[in-house]
Amino acid sequence: DRLRSRGLGDVYKRQALSIDNKNAAPVGVFDSGVGGLTVAREIMRQLPNENLVYFGDTARVPYGSKSKDNIIRYSRQIIHFLRTKGVKAIVIACNTASALALDVVREESDIPVIGVVEPGARAALHITHTKKIGVIGTEATVQSAMYGKIIKGLDPTVSVIGKACPLFVPLVEEGFAKHKVTEEIIDYYLASMKHSDIDSLILGCTHYPLLRSRIRAYMGDKIQLVNPAYETAMDLKHILQESGMENAGKEGEHATYSFYVSDAADKFKQFANSILPYDIETTQQINIEEY
Repeated sequence: DRLRSRGLGDVYKRQALSIDNKNAAPVGVFDSGVGGLTVAREIMRQLPNENLVYFGDTARVPYGSKSKDNIIRYSRQIIHFLRTKGVKAIVIACNTASALALDVVREESDIPVIGVVEPGARAALHITHTKKIGVIGTEATVQSAMYGKIIKGLDPTVSVIGKACPLFVPLVEEGFAKHKVTEEIIDYYLASMKHSDIDSLILGCTHYPLLRSRIRAYMGDKIQLVNPAYETAMDLKHILQESGMENAGKEGEHATYSFYVSDAADKFKQFANSILPYDIETTQQINIEEY
């Protein structure tokens, strides 16, 4: 029903007609770095039979300071690489690339391509009662107002309050998610939002779900948190089901996961092993500019 309301179900059904024996093919996931691993983690949890290929563009992170033309170029290169791995669908697990490149690369693709912004925006609209929604993210995400544009496009009566929380990303990447200093930074950034009349808060950066328990404890019960990583995984699940590409799995078989980066493979693997439900044995570095 969610897909039909967006008109996507029939689109992906048509795309699936030209795809043979794709059920066991992997899902491609990419991000500018490590943040998209929270999306990969939710896909592993919610779609345990799906094989996965992840690419982190660690050589060119962050995307937030790059031009739209470059973000589109990067996304095309990565999608080209992922297509060499035979993926049946692609998830852009990056807020910036979802905002700036999704429409272009989706139009060019004959397989489903989804981003993280639309699922998070729709989920927040679904749960809000006050019609006042908060969004936290990086400076680039908040300044782009991309969540607000999508939300207001669906319901112009909703108010959207944005707040940039730039220190959250380094706190997560440097292993301070459970440190007392993180509580102080959460209070510094979110005090005004805590005392506003919002009733839902979108975690508008793929790193932020790793701070979810701390943010929830601080914001209290009256404000519901929206995790776009989870919502994106659920969108992917519905798309694969409706297009007949879901991998039912076979008894005794386990899903396979492959990880690629454009730089700093060891550092990526160390971070991934701290948040994923299993240990990554290898992470392969590739020259993404060749694609």
